[in-house]
Amino acid sequence: MEEFFDEIRKGGLQSVRTMLEAHPGWVRIRDHRGSTPLILAAYYNQAEIVALLLEQGADVDMKDASGNTALMGVCFKGYDAIARQLIRAGADVDARNAMGATCLIFAITFNREEIARLLMDEGADLTARDARGHTALDHARMLGLQNLVALLEKS
Repeated sequence: MEEFFDEIRKGGLQSVRTMLEAHPGWVRIRDHRGSTPLILAAYYNQAEIVALLLEQGADVDMKDASGNTALMGVCFKGYDAIARQLIRAGADVDARNAMGATCLIFAITFNREEIARLLMDEGADLTARDARGHTALDHARMLGLQNLVALLEKS
């Protein structure tokens, strides 16, 4: 099974496809850190594998051990195309992790303006607060990200 996760990380589309044909339930397994195949594929910017996993029934909102979804991972990493792919598949833009952070808070915290715009266009909750009581706008202000402060204030 570890080979399956390694192939996802490396982008071995055909190997992943072959393994899923032999073990269809692997679309829902977890690695030693609680990550699902979809979370790993998204985190490693493997768009074709993300598409395959979604076609095979991967739960787009399944969370890892920290409560992060695949969409949260791409908001952190800045993979705009995969963010769009996951949102088209029905990803919850307002999902929260164990610390109460949302996808928008991740996008703001890591200065991912394009993804922040996408999330806002999809109706992300601008008033959501993390476990410390901070909104996305609070994070933008604390980090001195004036472009994002302006974006959030005009919405």
